[in-house]
Amino acid sequence: MKKVLLAAVFLAGFGFSNAQESKAKNIDPKEDKDLMTWYHKDFSTSKVYGVNTANAYKYLESKGLKPKTVVVGVLDSGVQVDHPGLVKNIWTNPNEVPGNGKDDDGNGYIDDVHGWNFIGGKNGDIDIDNMEVTRVVAKYKPVFEGDDSTKNKANQAKMPEEFAMYMKAKDLFNKKSIEAQQNFQTYSMISELIPNMVKLLAGKPVTAQTISAIKPPTEQKDAIALQILTQVSQSPEFKGKSSEEFEKLIKDQMKEAIDHYAPSAKQYDLTYDPRKEIVGDNYDDYSEKIYGNNHYEGPDAEHGTHVAGIIAGLPQGNVIQYGVASKVAKIMSVRTVPNGDERDKDVANAIRYAVDNGAKVLNMSFGKPVSPGKNVVWDAFKYAEDKGVLLVKAAGNENEDVAEHLAYPTNFKNITDEKPFVSNVLVVGASTNKNKELRASFSNYNKKMVNVFAPGEEIYSTVPKDKYEYLQGTSMASPVVAGAAAVLLAYMPDLKPYQIIESLVKSSNPSTENGFADYSQAGGVIDVKKAAEYAYTNFYKGKVSKITKPSKSVKKKVKK
Repeated sequence: MKKVLLAAVFLAGFGFSNAQESKAKNIDPKEDKDLMTWYHKDFSTSKVYGVNTANAYKYLESKGLKPKTVVVGVLDSGVQVDHPGLVKNIWTNPNEVPGNGKDDDGNGYIDDVHGWNFIGGKNGDIDIDNMEVTRVVAKYKPVFEGDDSTKNKANQAKMPEEFAMYMKAKDLFNKKSIEAQQNFQTYSMISELIPNMVKLLAGKPVTAQTISAIKPPTEQKDAIALQILTQVSQSPEFKGKSSEEFEKLIKDQMKEAIDHYAPSAKQYDLTYDPRKEIVGDNYDDYSEKIYGNNHYEGPDAEHGTHVAGIIAGLPQGNVIQYGVASKVAKIMSVRTVPNGDERDKDVANAIRYAVDNGAKVLNMSFGKPVSPGKNVVWDAFKYAEDKGVLLVKAAGNENEDVAEHLAYPTNFKNITDEKPFVSNVLVVGASTNKNKELRASFSNYNKKMVNVFAPGEEIYSTVPKDKYEYLQGTSMASPVVAGAAAVLLAYMPDLKPYQIIESLVKSSNPSTENGFADYSQAGGVIDVKKAAEYAYTNFYKGKVSKITKPSKSVKKKVKK
């Protein structure tokens, strides 16, 4: 779930109307300050489904409330902690002396000044790792489909849950590995044909007139290039561009696509396993907690740095980008997610680390279809609940109903359960700034299992090398909500996780366009100011809402 490609002109389901809107105003999206900050807008005045950030602060301050700093754990690919837009809002461990090579606070992690990295070790840091379906197939194929058919059947009967997981993983592995290979080949071919496309344009802009005037080429490569140009000329992302602008844009987008799919050779390689050499832990020992290093950024921190900026980025220089909780939050970087799927052991340990070191909100912009260590992660969920910590999780980017396609880690142990087994997990879908297409085309959804929607398309935020970029995904919507939760908690620190969830769900701005009301519990997009009003009215100073915390009796009914 780390990334949703903006380069997917050639894939169905990705819209470009935000960029088109900027072009209509003759503004480069990277210069469009209105687009950069659209997700903060007040719906009541702008009619754009932003989250009303500024008015939330005004309301809370009008009540005479004084904020306390809230630490938000970013469980992700890593964070550039010295980014100019983040450096002032990075958490610093008060009990650790930087760089002395000692575990000053006695928590088992040496020099964990700004967080920890659970996917690194003495020999470096993991960049590319397998997809979870690859790991499951590699582990269980000899058990269930080995050379001895009698043993296979016996194992299948003895381990029905593992066998069901294996069959699901095998099916996804076969399908996804082929798709990834095909996409890599397709984008590589397009990239190779860029010079042919530029030659065919002959210095003219990308328009229907230009394309129609090109004589049918006799060379095969030129003929294919013309087919691509014909398709591209109809896309608002490329339409009207000069030949030079087209060349730069398509090169950038093909590089993004190739960079995304190139790692698939390792991600779907059944023999590839960087864990033992780099991390050096006993991966099968889920009780093991002390491993990793303090490399907060890692090899590729684009995703995590972008997430951190959405939560707590600060304007700097000429850049006006700011996070929802920029006035009250500090970011703790807990590196958990490689270029591939996160591992359950790392997720569980990351949650416990962040909780034990003072984080009150954790953002988890990741997910996968199978989870062999789900019970260990569920134990960590419960640990966080007992400590009063809110977990905010992205719903996923597969355009699926999550009741039909679970995205682990999930707060429902069984799809048929009436309620989640814990009360501290908030699941977030992604919305757009287009009212008639409010659900982002990639976003997962479900009326019961997704709590709220928040802006997640064309979100401008911090990325490594001191830069800023637009990214999209439920990975971007989740930190919007994590930031909102941090704002509520900063001014009303006694709020319980389930009260924050209720406040955001019950105060969301509703929409009935194209079935949006049925995509989440809220049926709308969060509004931080309205959530602040709801929380203050119903919960501040020990007030009790009519809607109460799930009872222990309900939890006991949940199947293990």
